[in-house]
Amino acid sequence: MKKHWMLCVITAEMATEMIRRYSVLSEFSTFQERFEYLQLDGTVGEETFGFERHLNQIFYHSAEWKKVRDAVIVRDDGCDLGILGRTIYGQILIHHMNPITKTDILKRSEFLFDPDFLICTSKTTHNAIHYGDENLLLSEPVSRKKDDTCPWRHTS
Repeated sequence: MKKHWMLCVITAEMATEMIRRYSVLSEFSTFQERFEYLQLDGTVGEETFGFERHLNQIFYHSAEWKKVRDAVIVRDDGCDLGILGRTIYGQILIHHMNPITKTDILKRSEFLFDPDFLICTSKTTHNAIHYGDENLLLSEPVSRKKDDTCPWRHTS
């Protein structure tokens, strides 16, 4: 029996159209893997809501959004991309894993309020996701050992 193999190539356009979900994201154990899953490679200054920005602001000030936002923060323990140990000190942003549009707001799309399409991020991580600049991300903390800053005291 012959086996047929098919090569699958994912283009940049397909990647941005991919539906991202928390249920999939949570299967990735590292921050880097989660970042790569969410990365959008947008452009600074790229228009999203244009002259309809007021719709976006009305949405983010609604009681319904605030309730969902609080639930996502609790679910993610206030940690960046939901990774324990990466506590966000300061403002927590709730990132829509699938960029929302004016139409999503007007038609009350499932992407707006379903926690499966939302994740906690820091401002830095949020910008790195949208603009594809991995250099913005905080690096993993260095694991320290006794006397590691004093080369003359190394015992190993």
